[in-house]
Amino acid sequence: MRSFTPLVLSLLGAAAAVSATEPADAADSNVISLTKDTFDDFVKEHDLVLAEFYAPWCGHCKALAPKYEEAATELKGKNIPLVKVDCTVEEDLCQIYDVDGYPTLKVFRGPDSHKSYGGARQTESIVSYMTKQSMPAVSSVTEENLEDFKTMDKIVIVGYVSSDDKTANKSFTSLAESQRDTYLFGASNDAALAKAEGVKQPSVVLYKDFDEKKAVYDGKLEEEAILKWVKTASTPLVGELGPETYSMYMAAGVPLAYIFAETAEEREKFAEDFRPIAEKHRGAINVVTLDAKLFGAHASNLNLEPEKFPAFAIQETTKNAKYPYDQSKKIDAKEIGKFIKNVLDGKVEPSIKSEPIPESQEGFVTVVVGRNYQEVVIDNEKDVLVEFYAPWCGHCKSLAPKYEELAALYSDAADKVVIAKIDATANDVPDSITGFPTIKLYPAGKKDEPVEYAGSRTVEDLVQFIKENGKHEVDGLPEGAKKPEERADVTVSESKAAETPAPSDKEAHDEL
Repeated sequence: MRSFTPLVLSLLGAAAAVSATEPADAADSNVISLTKDTFDDFVKEHDLVLAEFYAPWCGHCKALAPKYEEAATELKGKNIPLVKVDCTVEEDLCQIYDVDGYPTLKVFRGPDSHKSYGGARQTESIVSYMTKQSMPAVSSVTEENLEDFKTMDKIVIVGYVSSDDKTANKSFTSLAESQRDTYLFGASNDAALAKAEGVKQPSVVLYKDFDEKKAVYDGKLEEEAILKWVKTASTPLVGELGPETYSMYMAAGVPLAYIFAETAEEREKFAEDFRPIAEKHRGAINVVTLDAKLFGAHASNLNLEPEKFPAFAIQETTKNAKYPYDQSKKIDAKEIGKFIKNVLDGKVEPSIKSEPIPESQEGFVTVVVGRNYQEVVIDNEKDVLVEFYAPWCGHCKSLAPKYEELAALYSDAADKVVIAKIDATANDVPDSITGFPTIKLYPAGKKDEPVEYAGSRTVEDLVQFIKENGKHEVDGLPEGAKKPEERADVTVSESKAAETPAPSDKEAHDEL
């Protein structure tokens, strides 16, 4: 099942719409086409290769093609080849490398050493990521190469540490090795160079091509502390949210404030107005502008009225809590600054999209909505099995009678086990839902560690899943009872049907 978040799909869909152009003529292309007969020899001959496994009919592959070509042209001078494999022709080769979606990008260091590409599918990101891969985890920085090193990426990090400071050097090197896919690291033990850069040993300096251009960390050089600082210092005060930056903001672990605006001029003006507020709350919240013409549909995911812009909302990304700003009010930085502070201080209740709480429950399956989700699923000592469904989902409709029967089996154990369902299209849920139906068990005492069900959608297998993963270990099939497949009144499917991917704000896409 491919992963899903509404915004990332809409971002990619819009990017595909504006970026898809015809690829370069094969004779002029710097992207090398490989087959099963040529692939192994090629990757053996090169220290580092980026390979795209694609299908000609794939929309995202077509959108990636011009960016991939541009990156190949730029990286050619660094002797980092970019190659591609047509999986509709080279099925065996693609199967060897576990390609299950298009495009799939993998970094090769010989045919037996490869890993998934971890950057964004943009020219600049591909060049940046592969440049980092071609360099050591920590590059040696000197007076002669420092200025060139600063310009090698949008963000470079240099540790100014004395050679005899073993502890600080170890921490910095460990950080660099763990984060080499994300940042470019250098180090110098030259005290004079550190002084020329306005710092003392030991210090870490983050050079960037935006905002204040330079940030200095002079605290204790402990890996976790440095990384926390790097994440904050490397994030623009007011950035632009798009396909290339989405993952960074989602991984930041702090709330995200969205400013929706339809024109570049509006976004630039808002960015300038909100910069002091972003500086004041730096590290506690990230502020971004968003192109409302391209990504305005995401407003509804934040419980804003779509197509009514400019607009503002805050999302607590770790809990998916949403705080939409009153759209009848003007987007004024000073007033919204107060709103931001109140949200961070816990003085604003999150907005919850919810159907009405049922006055009574019909049938054996407990119907959950946004406003009673916490009570029914989390705040109790019961094992709660939840089906996240969509009314239009065919697989959900097929599951419904079996799920109702499953619930009936636990009707006499309602104090220990609850079988529930929630319409994830009409209610806010704190969980990441990747397709419909998604089924998760929230065990008593471990509600923060739900177990997602991945087995066949049969009554018997679901009963076994609840027994094995629930705290109460309740067996829904009493001793002596016939198993579902042995009973004439139960229809049990032989295997789990494929999940229906949750759609984006506009449409579902080939892949992420």
